Amino acid sequence: MKMTKEEQLRAISDAGVVAVLRTSSADELINICTAMAEGGIMGVEITMTSPGALEAIEEAAARLAGKAIIGAGSVLDPETARACILAGADFIVSPVFNPGMVELCRRYSKIVIPGAFTPTEILNAWQAGADVVKVFPATKLGPSFIKDVLGPMPQVKLTPTGGVDLDNMGEFLKAGAVFVGAGSSLVDKALVRAGSWEELAARAARFVAEAKRARGQA
Repeated sequence: MKMTKEEQLRAISDAGVVAVLRTSSADELINICTAMAEGGIMGVEITMTSPGALEAIEEAAARLAGKAIIGAGSVLDPETARACILAGADFIVSPVFNPGMVELCRRYSKIVIPGAFTPTEILNAWQAGADVVKVFPATKLGPSFIKDVLGPMPQVKLTPTGGVDLDNMGEFLKAGAVFVGAGSSLVDKALVRAGSWEELAARAARFVAEAKRARGQA
């Protein structure tokens, strides 16, 4: 039975991290997604800057149903969001805030995570119906920015992406982020090239363990 949108969002938040993938091989993608899931990370974001991204989303969604929550990243407009959703994406992530894209995702009852950089952009995205707002690039602002924004706007859900790694993710979560997005620091290219899927799963597990530690759940 397919998870509801609310259940998917809870599963992504519980892990504390979304894996951001850029890859040109569908088979490689399936192996990465499987390793992430084995390590406890269900949310996997396939960026539209990857060659054959739509085909990869479609194949991953079909082969990993129930094991992973497949999302599309680097989505800039409603047309691309719709194509990703029809290919099987369960959540849409953007580096920017496009009101039309948020509206379309809500129409399809899909998780939408637009990007923002300032408090005004964050509030505008939230009021437009974002499920979570992506703070990007996060390392330019730091964990204190998350805490400062949530002071006057505690209702907003934030996820930092861009330069997040095992060393700083805990600080972002302690500051109030609902989860982080991690790319190359999590999906190590050398491990992928070597096909070291067990080691990649262990790496994912370390990120999940760090999230629990930061939340006082370890």
